[in-house]
Amino acid sequence: MFVKPALLAALLITATTQSALALDYPSAARQPVVNTYHGVAVTDDYQWLEDGDSAATRKWVAGENALSRQWLDAVPGRAALHTQINALITSNSNAYFDLVERGGVWFAMKRQPPKQQPLLVTLSNPDDLASEKVVLDPNTLSADGTVTIDFYMPSNDGGKVAVSLSEKGSEDGTLHVFDTATGKDSGDRVPRAAYPTGGGTVAWDSNGSGLYYTRYPAPGERAEADIHFYQQVYFHALGTDARKDRYEAGKDFPRIAETRLSASRDGRYLAVMVANGDGGDAALYFKNTAGGGWRKLAADADGVKNAVFGEDGYLYLLSRAAAPRGKVLRLDLRKPDLAHAQTVMAQGEGTIDHFVVGKGRLYVAELVGGPSQLLEVDLRTKAQRVLPTPAVSGVDDLAVDARGRVLAHVTSYLNPMAWYSVDDNTLNKTALAVTSAADYGDSEIVREFATSKDGTQIPLNILKRKGTKLDGSNPTLLYGYGGYGVSMTPFFSAASRVWLARGGVYVIANIRGGGEFGEAWHLAGNLTHKQTVFDDFIASAQYLEKAGYTSPQKLAIMGGSNGGLLMGAALTQRPDLYRAVVSSVGIYDMLRVELDPNGAFNVTEFGSVKDPAQFAALYAYSPLHHVKDGTAYPSILMLTGDHDGRVNPAHSRKMIARLQAANPSGNPVLLRTSASSGHGMGTALSELIDQVTDQYAFLMHELGMAIE
Repeated sequence: MFVKPALLAALLITATTQSALALDYPSAARQPVVNTYHGVAVTDDYQWLEDGDSAATRKWVAGENALSRQWLDAVPGRAALHTQINALITSNSNAYFDLVERGGVWFAMKRQPPKQQPLLVTLSNPDDLASEKVVLDPNTLSADGTVTIDFYMPSNDGGKVAVSLSEKGSEDGTLHVFDTATGKDSGDRVPRAAYPTGGGTVAWDSNGSGLYYTRYPAPGERAEADIHFYQQVYFHALGTDARKDRYEAGKDFPRIAETRLSASRDGRYLAVMVANGDGGDAALYFKNTAGGGWRKLAADADGVKNAVFGEDGYLYLLSRAAAPRGKVLRLDLRKPDLAHAQTVMAQGEGTIDHFVVGKGRLYVAELVGGPSQLLEVDLRTKAQRVLPTPAVSGVDDLAVDARGRVLAHVTSYLNPMAWYSVDDNTLNKTALAVTSAADYGDSEIVREFATSKDGTQIPLNILKRKGTKLDGSNPTLLYGYGGYGVSMTPFFSAASRVWLARGGVYVIANIRGGGEFGEAWHLAGNLTHKQTVFDDFIASAQYLEKAGYTSPQKLAIMGGSNGGLLMGAALTQRPDLYRAVVSSVGIYDMLRVELDPNGAFNVTEFGSVKDPAQFAALYAYSPLHHVKDGTAYPSILMLTGDHDGRVNPAHSRKMIARLQAANPSGNPVLLRTSASSGHGMGTALSELIDQVTDQYAFLMHELGMAIE
């Protein structure tokens, strides 16, 4: 059934030899099932692969994994590449993220290579690393490093911290409570507090005796099909049985609610943002714990997207009502009423991404087409000023303490991330800054624009070595996402250095479907307009070839999740444009995606086959249904994880089976399924390094790059 490893190694000496191989793929029987939508009969030959627990599926996956492992391990130089990538990633100094200050103590997640999972730590301040104390090291909770922290929230005095823990990337979280000073586990266990469908959050009461949390139905409360839906808010008193927790709110929330809790610093006021599915409209609920029940402050149609408590007795709202790029409103907590909201920041040229409230000022991370800038807004005069940040950088997080000190997390394509203290119109780097052995001193980032099918200008962030010749010979990797209003903002990757060191060019496209230019940019690639996303990406590939960066034989594309859908559409619509494709945890069968465990949450982004117009749009681009027999497809590597609760691994199984049956080109079509990870969150560091190595080894080999 398989090519023998020794023979495969001999055949992998050159890319041209390998490309001519016809691999002996595991047999995937065609078992036609006809599904009918609005009078249209659609045949699905591989519906049987949706059953991940069947013996036939498990045998086929094992065969695919064996073949992929043989192929990838036989790539000349892969072992050395793994060593180099491992050294680059583990050379990064400690990275701190998700900062929260409570009771004069800074809490943070700490990524500490080579530890498999991030730790939860505290610091007296961001400039004193010697004050760091470990509250919880999840690496001590499992031998294989697969227990991870999903999220955490300290009590208002900082004395306790609630932590959601899950295993193997499942994001199926149970709440635990730890003493901050000693790290001692209180013994509280609150199950069903998090899951990939709607996520999970926590907010403490005013005196730290209990916490409000998002809760999924217990067995028997709902039908099995609804067990990861109908997220509600409950209250848990510390030291009590979680089965007796008090219901708070949510009986009127939608089935696909994604609920985010927050509390004022003193715990007196609570806010709950309830989104109707991924990227859907949101409602806002409010409670004064000193008296009174929950109040609905904003309905789905009111355009409120986020709520932030200030230290000044106000609740600040990010609204997109008549402002697709966003505006900031302010409500008096003593008498909150959306009808009486004050506008403290009107819509501007940029797109408001997130913000915090300091003393008398608002600090806003504002997107400008992908990169972002940091604005300071005087809440009294409403005057604005732009604070200095590095060129083509991103302000991807903001944190504030009780005194109003603001920290900004800034990163770029060329420099590692760092937390900066915002002081009098300047940003001063704190001790929470990453150093890396990945040196991009010989590189540059340029912003250029591709023209899409309808004439829209699409920004491209092009990372390359200085002096790169535009003669069409450069191996180029084009990355995209395009969905849910998620923006492709600047990021630093130590591993990408191996690509540039071998003459590669790395390009990130800010295509529609994201939020780089506000909600209008998102909606232009949403629902029945999804084809626009693919048009933008294809235009980006064509631009890179016309501008002399690369050629079809030297161009590879990469994406994951919704970006995996993008990969599927790009390779089926224009297989001639690329030499190789890497797609991770992708969605490929658009006619059955809403039947997946997480599928209903995606209807607000993709649409439903129940709607005739939306079905027509879905069927028109669904990658699985546009694989054509006899088409010469590029080399393809797909990755998925057994514990993915966000995208059903069956999508990758069905797509690979269909491509292997259709493709006569001899280019490899491989599936790599991880038994120890899910959608990506919580993946152990060693597994992540293995995945990155396989991706680069595959791409470099297929583009004819020298790996050693």
